[in-house]
Amino acid sequence: MSGDPGATAGRTILRALHQRVPSYEDFRNIVLASHLKPLDKKDKMGERRNVLWNPCAARGKAPQASDVEIPQELDQLPRTSAEFYRDWRRCLKSGKDKYQLLLKLGGEALGRIFQADLGFGLLGEFLVVLAENVCREDRDAVLQILRSLSGTKRFGLNVDLLSEPERESSRGLFGKLQRASGDGRTFPVGCGTDGETHLTNTSLQKETEERMLMELMKSYRVN
Repeated sequence: MSGDPGATAGRTILRALHQRVPSYEDFRNIVLASHLKPLDKKDKMGERRNVLWNPCAARGKAPQASDVEIPQELDQLPRTSAEFYRDWRRCLKSGKDKYQLLLKLGGEALGRIFQADLGFGLLGEFLVVLAENVCREDRDAVLQILRSLSGTKRFGLNVDLLSEPERESSRGLFGKLQRASGDGRTFPVGCGTDGETHLTNTSLQKETEERMLMELMKSYRVN
């Protein structure tokens, strides 16, 4: 049997359809379970230790070091979809830890990990985590994550299968991203030619970001 997560999810979806599961939640639970694998000795939760992992810390005017307790397994970031499923499901328990994992990986790495397929149910979980934890400083990083996810295979199907609470989180997330666009980054600096050039560049950057945001809202079917 193939170990490819995408193939496994496809077989599971077909099996769930043939079984005529009574509700969406039953269907969802069957497919989510398809990504779980038996625990190995190396997967046992061992000692936990504090690791400095705060992607927002360096952006403030007076950054403060923050120790975030994460499982020892995450000293090495996941490189494959199988490793990601393992860490996401078994190791990370809080939404904050999951949010930091998404930021730490970034849009480029997430797009590479899920290039073949984004496992059923993960898109909705990502949207919920991002909506609950996004901050203004992370706006660009979150936009890149959303853009990369929208390029994965069967993205449209994953959007179709979002639950209503997940759709609500998606609307809330894009609402926050829209409000974060008025963060003052387009204020002119200096005067004369240099100041005008800076204003022009930042205006073009803002226009590009806003265009990307509108395209993403269309992809995620956010009205």
